[in-house]
Amino acid sequence: MKNLGNMLKEAQKMQAKMAEMQEKLAEMELEGEAGGGMVKITVNGKGEMRKAKIDPTLADPNEMEILEDLIVAAYNDAKTKVETETQAEMSKLTGGLNLPGGLKLPF
Repeated sequence: MKNLGNMLKEAQKMQAKMAEMQEKLAEMELEGEAGGGMVKITVNGKGEMRKAKIDPTLADPNEMEILEDLIVAAYNDAKTKVETETQAEMSKLTGGLNLPGGLKLPF
């Protein structure tokens, strides 16, 4: 029973750390870019778009398809950075703990 009590305490600590990490990630902002920096998208740690910056030279009506593609590419770049940062924070939290396949944190 003593080990079970310790396990429960550790689980509670990890849950508190997980909540803290989620708050930290929600406040984080990362920028993705495409077209050599001509399109920049800023997303928060939840992957929600916060800002978009587009070089005015891309506002040519004949080039709208290129601009649309660059916006998508910049967003995907930013989202990849968020996912990388989230994984790094999770690794710190779990201390390299090998979790069973399919178990995703945060819950």
